Amino acid sequence: MITYQHAEVRGLKIFYREAGEKNAPTIVLLHGFPTSSFMFRNLIPLLAKANHVIAPDYLGFGFSDAPSVMDFEYTFDNVASVMEELLLKKLDLKKFSIYIQDYGAPIGYRIAAANPETIDKIVVQNGNAYVSGIGSAFDPMKPFWANRNTETEKPVRGLLTLDTTKFQYLHGAKEPSKISPDTYTFDQMFLDRPGNDEIQLNLLHNYQSNPPKYAGWHEFLRKYQPPMLIVWGKNDPFFTVEGAQAYLKDVPKAELHLLDTGHFALEEELEFIADKMIKFLA
Repeated sequence: MITYQHAEVRGLKIFYREAGEKNAPTIVLLHGFPTSSFMFRNLIPLLAKANHVIAPDYLGFGFSDAPSVMDFEYTFDNVASVMEELLLKKLDLKKFSIYIQDYGAPIGYRIAAANPETIDKIVVQNGNAYVSGIGSAFDPMKPFWANRNTETEKPVRGLLTLDTTKFQYLHGAKEPSKISPDTYTFDQMFLDRPGNDEIQLNLLHNYQSNPPKYAGWHEFLRKYQPPMLIVWGKNDPFFTVEGAQAYLKDVPKAELHLLDTGHFALEEELEFIADKMIKFLA
């Protein structure tokens, strides 16, 4: 059974899903944009048979608090810092594996690089850490990164619409009929909350803070050689196959699987990914 929990970090409520025996090996599932721990709703029960599973929602996402941009500075450094405090202090995790997807990569690698002794294994699902992995879907953001103003913001606001949320789930899907409309409908409900557009725009603008950190994350990977499973939707317009293959330069023993699906690979390839993860985590 999944339980639905809250913890207080710096006076803010952080929501997380939990399942499995607490004395079992722990895996932390770190979600992407624009979703939440909801993306792991079907994976968690499969992993929990042999693992302790934690899947949090970041500030501004899902059921966690979403303080206004006036009350919290939405940067990847700050969001990762709150997650780090949740996992290492509030939940007192000493050793755990991480599953990183999309935003989960820059958040997870910040935590891992700062606390390498806590990281057991890494599962990467379209979670980028290489310049070669940044796809053409990021092109509209480049003028916004260079000079944020009303005009450069307009195409980026398009990323917050239902059409784009549906695109993230359906583009590259082998069988779009397998993608539940619950996914993009649920995500869009949270995106459409008053004030959430400013939260997401601040994070999208701050995404440019990630590539300068790539070299440090590569050094962490080369030095510690964490066991790594890479399951990658090869039709993802945001993160390229080259980004998946680049991991092998730093972790040559990583296990790589390129799947005929899109950005949210779990929606079509749940059984395959869960099977690989169960064996890998064991």
